[in-house]
Amino acid sequence: MEAARVARVILLLLPLCFLEVADTTGINPCCYFPCQNKGVCVNFGREDYECDCTRTGYYGVNCTLPYFWSRVYTILKPSPSFLHHALTHYKWFWDILSNISFISDTLMRLVLVARSNMIPSPPTYNSDYNYITWEGYANVSYFTRLLPPVPKDCPTPTGTRGYKKPPDAEQLAEEFLLRRKFIPDPQGSNLMFAFFAQHFTHQFFRTDFDRGPEFTKALGHGVDLTHIYGSSLERQHHLRIFKDGKLKYQVVNGEVFPPSVKDAPIKMKYPSTLPEEKRFAIGHDLFGLLPGLMMYATIWLREHNRVCDILKEEHPTWSDEQLFQTTRLILIGETIKIVIEDYVQHLSGYNFKLRFNPELLFKEHFQYRNRIAIEFNHLYHWHPLMPDTFIVKGQEFSYKDFLFNTEVLLDIGVEDLVESFSKQRAGRVSGGKNIHQHVLKVAIGVIEHGRKLRLQPFNEYRKWFGLTPYKSFQELTGETEVAAKLEKLYGHIDAIEFFPALLLEEPQENSIFGESIVEMGAPFSLKGLMGNPICSPEYWKPSTFGGKTGFDIVNTATIQKLVCLNVKKCPYVSFHVPYDIDSDGERERKEPSTEL
Repeated sequence: MEAARVARVILLLLPLCFLEVADTTGINPCCYFPCQNKGVCVNFGREDYECDCTRTGYYGVNCTLPYFWSRVYTILKPSPSFLHHALTHYKWFWDILSNISFISDTLMRLVLVARSNMIPSPPTYNSDYNYITWEGYANVSYFTRLLPPVPKDCPTPTGTRGYKKPPDAEQLAEEFLLRRKFIPDPQGSNLMFAFFAQHFTHQFFRTDFDRGPEFTKALGHGVDLTHIYGSSLERQHHLRIFKDGKLKYQVVNGEVFPPSVKDAPIKMKYPSTLPEEKRFAIGHDLFGLLPGLMMYATIWLREHNRVCDILKEEHPTWSDEQLFQTTRLILIGETIKIVIEDYVQHLSGYNFKLRFNPELLFKEHFQYRNRIAIEFNHLYHWHPLMPDTFIVKGQEFSYKDFLFNTEVLLDIGVEDLVESFSKQRAGRVSGGKNIHQHVLKVAIGVIEHGRKLRLQPFNEYRKWFGLTPYKSFQELTGETEVAAKLEKLYGHIDAIEFFPALLLEEPQENSIFGESIVEMGAPFSLKGLMGNPICSPEYWKPSTFGGKTGFDIVNTATIQKLVCLNVKKCPYVSFHVPYDIDSDGERERKEPSTEL
């Protein structure tokens, strides 16, 4: 025991050689993050600690010594960079595998299991405790946390590295995140993709700012379509007709749009200067902000009422309530399928075809419950996607003219908005210096919230996800000038914060993201999607969706069908621009078929 104690003290003191704080006496030993490979640090007074290595596959004072099978797994496991390269190249190879069902099913199952198992289930921590509590599990008004907060008694905000005071958040954002010139996404993502990301995620990323950034208003913690139906029963009832399961709507120039707040008296966030008759009533109270969000709200409203008509014809004796509830389940299924097979497929850049098939997990030990983590919320702030101006049918809108402009949707219509957004390129997310001035304040707020929540430093998250921690700012950014400035501000690479590092990380080759957003975001995303109750063996059957017809609607859903079945004339619909833009100009790209 004494030898182990001495070894712990020696290992703990080694980082002092690199420490940038003067007073190192009486420091909580867990501030050094000594436990590796997901070991849990428990401090005993001010001088001793213990790493709990249970089920990590490692042992030793700091959980650094691998058991035999852990060593074998580490040797055989391909690096994330190798996998990314393989999955984004050799299209001919992946096309062959995708057409062999048992191979593609096996690969998809491996992807789902490997990614989902990285997210703790049941949830572990919340922002009030840096140790396991019942509160962390049971209190769903909190975002959960992947890693516990940095202990309050640590000498620096990120543990022991860096300076006692972090860089000014506003200065940091303006120097390293503010756009000088629009940097297009090399993957060809468009505004249809950008607005889908914003519309889809705001059903579960709903920070309760009145209570604090650790709290969420989205108590469902997943895909529940509260952004369509409202987050409370009262709001939902105001949005319903209570006939044939349908939602309220208004008809303008022969087209269906969301109702006005006069017809659906719910609280929405609009400027006082906007006349009441021009204010749409939408499930999410902030979706009147942008025409792109209003466009998706309109599409989903039309889809809900379209599916209600189909179910009503098949089940003429069903009540309004059964039609409504079954339609909601169908739309949840459509959403998950579109997200996996269209949205995630696009953002991954993989040539391997992702498939939504819940049955792949039925023989696995899988928990059908999800909690949204604060780290996932911060990771998903992709404001660099937004352009400098918005171009709709050749007309250019500034942010001032675009925000809360409901007339754009009414006058131009869904078809032309879809086509315009599908053809305008979005910005690159990683790499820095690509957030428009108008939304920079949001990034500043995320940085400040990360500090209030005492998120662990970026490299600790790299290690948790099995990624090699960066050894320098130059390695993080892939260049020298910005790296030198960051080092001056932070003092040490182990002190850089989670959110800024995600946006400053060097993008992968021809990619919208750096390695970390992909490797950290995918597990959260797939666990949340496949952990939905409709994907469980108890729910995933035709009867849940009103029979074969409803089940087929879910299983054949695509972003193209969602749009084209709810407009008069099918426009160009895609998450990818129809032309590749490179340094030599424009090179024609074949547009996808509009056939359904």
